[in-house]
Amino acid sequence: MEKWECPCGYVYDPELGDPDNGVEPGTPWDQVPETWVCPKCGAEKEYFEKL
Repeated sequence: MEKWECPCGYVYDPELGDPDNGVEPGTPWDQVPETWVCPKCGAEKEYFEKL
């Protein structure tokens, strides 16, 4: 699965998800809610770039 990086350096890994913020492990990027933000800096999904 594709990983996505925030400008702050945080990498969203679909295998890990972000369970602390409601995104279960195994959730691909296109299924992460649009309301989700970077847990490190608060940036919105639109600022992430595919690795």
